[in-house]
Amino acid sequence: MLHYVRNDAPLKAGDMLLIDAGCEVDGYASDVTRTFPVNGKFSPVQRDVYQMVLAAQAAAIAMVRDGTPWNAPHDAAVRVLAQGLLDFGLCQGSVDQVIEAGDYKKFFMHRTGHWLGLDVHDAGDYKREGQWRELRPGMVLTVEPGCYIRAGDGVPERFANIGIRIEDDVLVTASGNEVLTQAAPKTVDDIEAAMRG
Repeated sequence: MLHYVRNDAPLKAGDMLLIDAGCEVDGYASDVTRTFPVNGKFSPVQRDVYQMVLAAQAAAIAMVRDGTPWNAPHDAAVRVLAQGLLDFGLCQGSVDQVIEAGDYKKFFMHRTGHWLGLDVHDAGDYKREGQWRELRPGMVLTVEPGCYIRAGDGVPERFANIGIRIEDDVLVTASGNEVLTQAAPKTVDDIEAAMRG
């Protein structure tokens, strides 16, 4: 699920743990999400879903640059997620059909990011006069695609209850971008190594 609020379920082997956290330094906020296998090792299907979300995040981060419309990172992430959901058999049709019909929203129901600054969800318009705002050097945003697969009709058991989000804080620079949270482990191998650590 997107947000688990009771926070009282015992963690057990085979579960994934999603931690969305941050801190404030010198008045500026951060917002980072990582998802870990509780037993320290991704199952093959968890690994596949994780790799899909990681690829979606990489596609989105690649779109964070001067002059790019705000929505471009989201669109790039959605395209990768739609293809992955098709590959997994969780959606049907073509990538364009899945996006146009919004079928991917059953598994990815939020935007790919938000402004970040003096507040975690910082002030600022995403659109101006009906047009997506362009990214400019000095702006900071989160890039956080996810995939949340609930058990239910049409969901193979092996995918049931896998929830993954990967979030980094990204600064728009004159030459592209800088991932401010790059030191936090996020590849499968780095996470498994940290869990063994």
